[in-house]
Amino acid sequence: MLLGAHVSSTGGIDTAVDRAEALRLQSIQIFSQSTRMWRQTNHTPEAIARFRERRAETGLGAAVIHATYLINLAATDDAVYAKSLKALSSTVGVGTAIGADGVVFHVGSHLGRGLEAAMHQIVPGLQVVLGERDPDGPWLLLENSAGHQGTIGVTVEELALIIDELGRPERVGICLDTCHLFASGIDITTPDGVDALLDEVDSRIGIDRLRCLHVNDSKEPLGSNRDRHDSMGKGLMGKGLHTFLAHPAFQALPAILETPGPDGHGPNALELKRLKRLAKG
Repeated sequence: MLLGAHVSSTGGIDTAVDRAEALRLQSIQIFSQSTRMWRQTNHTPEAIARFRERRAETGLGAAVIHATYLINLAATDDAVYAKSLKALSSTVGVGTAIGADGVVFHVGSHLGRGLEAAMHQIVPGLQVVLGERDPDGPWLLLENSAGHQGTIGVTVEELALIIDELGRPERVGICLDTCHLFASGIDITTPDGVDALLDEVDSRIGIDRLRCLHVNDSKEPLGSNRDRHDSMGKGLMGKGLHTFLAHPAFQALPAILETPGPDGHGPNALELKRLKRLAKG
C-alpha cells in the first residue's frame, strides 16, 4: 500500500512534492485549483516540469489530483453545469501535464430528483471530458459519497451505473473513501463488511478499476450519511480501520489521508505514523 496524504500546493504545484518528501510519503493528492472558486490556476511550465523532475527524484509512487468540490454534473443550473465540465476537463489537463495517475472527483448532487433523472446530463458531460482527455492521460476516478443532500455515488451500484452508461471506457474507475463508506452504512471495520463491499465492486465495476483510497476516520456513526472526516484513531471506526487497510485487495493502491489533522491544517507526521500502525495492525 502506498501510504500518503493530501498536501498543499501553495507556492507552486511542484512544491507539493517537496512537502511529500518532508513527510516521507509514498503517494500524494493535491488540488490544482481553488476549492472555492471556479477560476483555474495558471500553472507555469517551469512548475510543471519541476513537479515531474522532483517526483522522479523522490521516487513518489503515486500522485492524484482532486477536482474542485464545486463540480456538479447533475446541476439544474446551466451555468453551473458548464462551469463543472470546464473545471473537470481543465483538471484532467493539468493531470496530464504533471503525469498524475488519476483525477478524483465527486459527480455532484441530483438535488432530490434521483440519479436516473440526472443521467442525461452526467453521461454526456463525462463523454465530453473523456473526448478531450489525452489517451494516455490520468484515470478519471469517481468517488463514492456519504449520501447527504442527494449526493451521487452513495452506493457501488450508482457508480457502476454511470460507468456502464459510459460504455466502460478505459482509464475510468473509482476512488473509495472510508469515511463515506462508513457513513453510507457499510461497516468496513468487520471482515464480512469489507468482503461484501469488494465482492460488489468486483462484480459490478471490476476490482481493476479501483485505483485509489481515501483513508479517513468518521466523526459520525455508521449509516449517518454525514461526511465528517476525523483523524486516525480519533473517530468512531478507530482501530477497526485495520480490517479495511489490511485487506490484500488494497495493498498496491495509494491510500491517502484527507483528515483535519491535530491543528486543522491536514495530516502531519504523527498521523502518518498512526496510519502505518493501523495498516500493519
